[in-house]
Amino acid sequence: MAEAIAVPQTSAQGTVTPEGTLSVREPGSGKLLGEVRVSSPADVRYAVQQARAAQSEWARKPFAARRAVLLRFKELLLERAGDFCDHLTRENGKTRNESLFMEVLPVADAVHWYATHAEKALADERIPLHLFPHKKSYLRFYPRGVIGIISPWNYPFSIPTGDAAAALMAGNAVVVKPSEFTPIILEKTRALFEEAGLPRGLFGVVQGKGDVGAELIRSGVNMIVFTGSVATGRKVNVAAAEQMIPCVLELGGKDPAIVLPDADLDAAAKKISWGAFANSGQTCASVERVYVHESVVKPFTEKVVALARKLRQGEPNQYDVDVGAMTTQMQVDIVRRHLEDARQRGAKILTGGEIQVTPDGARFVQPTVLTDTTPEMAIVREETFGPMLPIMTYRTEEEAVRLANDSAYGLSAYVFTRDRSKAERIANQLAAGTVMHNDTLYTHAAPETPWGGVKSSGLGRVHGKHGLHDFCEVRHVNLERLSFPAFWYYPYSKRAWNIGLRVYRTVLGRGITGRLKALFGKQ
Repeated sequence: MAEAIAVPQTSAQGTVTPEGTLSVREPGSGKLLGEVRVSSPADVRYAVQQARAAQSEWARKPFAARRAVLLRFKELLLERAGDFCDHLTRENGKTRNESLFMEVLPVADAVHWYATHAEKALADERIPLHLFPHKKSYLRFYPRGVIGIISPWNYPFSIPTGDAAAALMAGNAVVVKPSEFTPIILEKTRALFEEAGLPRGLFGVVQGKGDVGAELIRSGVNMIVFTGSVATGRKVNVAAAEQMIPCVLELGGKDPAIVLPDADLDAAAKKISWGAFANSGQTCASVERVYVHESVVKPFTEKVVALARKLRQGEPNQYDVDVGAMTTQMQVDIVRRHLEDARQRGAKILTGGEIQVTPDGARFVQPTVLTDTTPEMAIVREETFGPMLPIMTYRTEEEAVRLANDSAYGLSAYVFTRDRSKAERIANQLAAGTVMHNDTLYTHAAPETPWGGVKSSGLGRVHGKHGLHDFCEVRHVNLERLSFPAFWYYPYSKRAWNIGLRVYRTVLGRGITGRLKALFGKQ
């Protein structure tokens, strides 16, 4: 039996307004999982109103009270990890292990980190004033209000819930619009937050397609956090600008890995394969291009191919399945287009290359390793978002950096070498929000570190102290400790001119001699 889920969404008049439904089918089997009602514009506005009403009281609570709710949520989540993993596997198509290691456990850790570190991260920051030591200045962080989160289908739990935890600890409310392909998990998340003691309305969920997300931006929220495609991200950016509200955009990547000749090839092959094929390649930071020094490309490629051929693919609800299903047919079509383009342009497929869509709608793409790929191929230039791994060669370090940076994207990059100084040198030349040495992917699950990219990979950052700060308005407060006559007030005079010039020349003079000359010399 399908899990028939009817989400009660309340309008401004307090009545349920069914604006149609979204049917959710399991990517791994094609079976009907459930349905959710689509939110009307009135539902969206009402959710924001409810969130704002709840937020005003939540913001007044001390950090200890907010912390207690989030830590209780973490405890409940860990108790019910199996249930959440089962649901994620059914709704999203990732394997059971990936549901645990890439969704549920990272959320538990992120919630714990924000709960225990937000107070320190958002404490007042003192600003020493070199020209005005008789004044005291500091920064104070205030919650923005209601944060709108428009979340994707590839990590439908970890991405929005981690962002929501940070926003809530900063004193905000959130209203989340999940992807229409994976809408149910956020209803379970809302229920768990409320069971943990979160005031009703503080974590709102609205359901629907892009028009509902557009309505959320117009509904009076104070900030938007969006994860998705570049094309949609541009529209979100424009819509947020029209409302004069900030937005954080995480828009994907075409992330490169560079394998230097001194790299541990066994480790590099293992980690790059996982970085390319985990979640069926449907990760913004997936390894989508590999540049290997020509002296080691043959053994490296052989190791990657051997690993790819051992991967077990099938219905993702089994513990011994390594590669699950593709979440959407739309993404299958993109992968197929990239694969056919590569074939027609002369690429060699060393393993994989098969795409299976059953009559029931189950969708699988084999982990695929390609060589003889060139920069003009779609599989090298465009975000594939599927289990495809093109391997290319380079001769010099400079060429490797140039090839890695030859992309419209800049989310993450990966460098494999035994020499840490080389890794740092290359990392400082790569256009990416995150560069990892001898590893892939995992830093999205490190809540201490900021997450975001450059170029078309997005704007702003989430996670860590920087992410917490982005969920706040920053107020500068300037206090007087001692009162001194100032030379810039009315009435203006020649004497005031001379005093001001002498003071600044003294303070900003070069060295002791220059400052003494400015202080005692002629104007």
